[in-house]
Amino acid sequence: MTDPIAAAFPDHASTGGLTILPIPGLPEFRPGDDLAAALADAAPWLADGDVLVVTSKIVSKVEGRLVPAPEDPDERDVLRRKLVDQETERILARRGKTLIVAGKLGIVQAAAGIDGSNVRRDELALLPADPDASAAALRGALRERLGIDVAVVVTDTMGRTWRIGQTDMAIGSSGVPVLHRYGGAVDAQGNDLLVTEIALADELAAAADLVKGKLGAVPVAVVRGMHPADDGSGARELVRSVDEDMFWLGTEEAIGRGRREAVLLRRSTRDFDDEVPVDPDALRRAVGVALTAPAPHHSTPFRFVWLRDPARRTALLDAMRERWTADLTADGRPADEIERRLARGDLLRRAPELVLPFRTDEGTHDYPDAARSAAERDMFTVAGGAAVQSLLVALAAEGLASCWVGSTIFVPDLVREHLGVDDGWQPLGAVAVGTPVEPLVPRPPRDPAQGLLEW
Repeated sequence: MTDPIAAAFPDHASTGGLTILPIPGLPEFRPGDDLAAALADAAPWLADGDVLVVTSKIVSKVEGRLVPAPEDPDERDVLRRKLVDQETERILARRGKTLIVAGKLGIVQAAAGIDGSNVRRDELALLPADPDASAAALRGALRERLGIDVAVVVTDTMGRTWRIGQTDMAIGSSGVPVLHRYGGAVDAQGNDLLVTEIALADELAAAADLVKGKLGAVPVAVVRGMHPADDGSGARELVRSVDEDMFWLGTEEAIGRGRREAVLLRRSTRDFDDEVPVDPDALRRAVGVALTAPAPHHSTPFRFVWLRDPARRTALLDAMRERWTADLTADGRPADEIERRLARGDLLRRAPELVLPFRTDEGTHDYPDAARSAAERDMFTVAGGAAVQSLLVALAAEGLASCWVGSTIFVPDLVREHLGVDDGWQPLGAVAVGTPVEPLVPRPPRDPAQGLLEW
């Protein structure tokens, strides 16, 4: 008797007893569609023990995880970035406009899985809210419809750390052990396999993608021949917990493990990408690093004012411009020179974010003579400079561009007045912060002979 599967799929992939079968002819799914019914109609030959591998995009569609989006590419990109922020728990790395994040499902991938491919031009797709539950629901619906017990793996395409290219991985699973543990087994040479774990669900996802592809309109495939034993596991178990992850710090690791590289990334940047906002948590982390700078007497005499209120920022910069104009005019400077100098302050207006560092009197000692008191203040000012440099390096390690400008140092009373801070706060300039237009690239270090004297 002729095998109906072999007759229907003469060119199917088969390896080591496993058969990979596409399910062609599926419709363009929309919210509310019955995915199980469509699969039962298209593949009545499904059998007990089959593993159904389903692209997450069609699950997102039938579950209504679609967001209306403008067709204008720029407006669409703005919305996409808002959605990425909405679906992100933690940003791990940033390069230009690309974000690698840990999403709400715990999955680490680019852009939290927000996708604009294989959907209408006026839509964007989010990942399923609970892919393990989606897999279980589809499995149950097929059991009711066809009277068979299949396993279901829901997949999404991702890159891999330290590897080029993308592959499909499991983000949802039901009916198949997501991990196969070899711990306690012995290999052919008699060696104990102590920690080897095979991500079985990921291997099934990648194998099925060989017949699905991205452009062939085949979002579902079947892996036959495994007959997996259901151990109740889900794809969520493939997400490594923070306490086991050697790289959970993400970009922050550059500060601790790659201090030299982070220092070389730092450079004064006056051009920022206006379309990519600064991640507020990244800026806060950078300030946290700056606060660890060395200072006299076990003190922390640094403060950083993040001018987030546009009105307050504009008022301060307007007052500073007015004071500079009066001072330069009193100095007898020509009008064109004054205008050129004032134009340098435009950076502080157009920078996406502005941070003002200060040195405070916290921890300073009093001395009976003026010379030692002056030296004490100088020592604390030097410590403030170390804090500013630490901030600039930490921002670079976060993938953020910055430029330090000394303008506030010349009008300390004005700055203190507008910010309402204590007279002991000494301005240490201003730091313009933004996302770089181009990714930051380490500079080669300079020849030490330019500034190092060895006596």
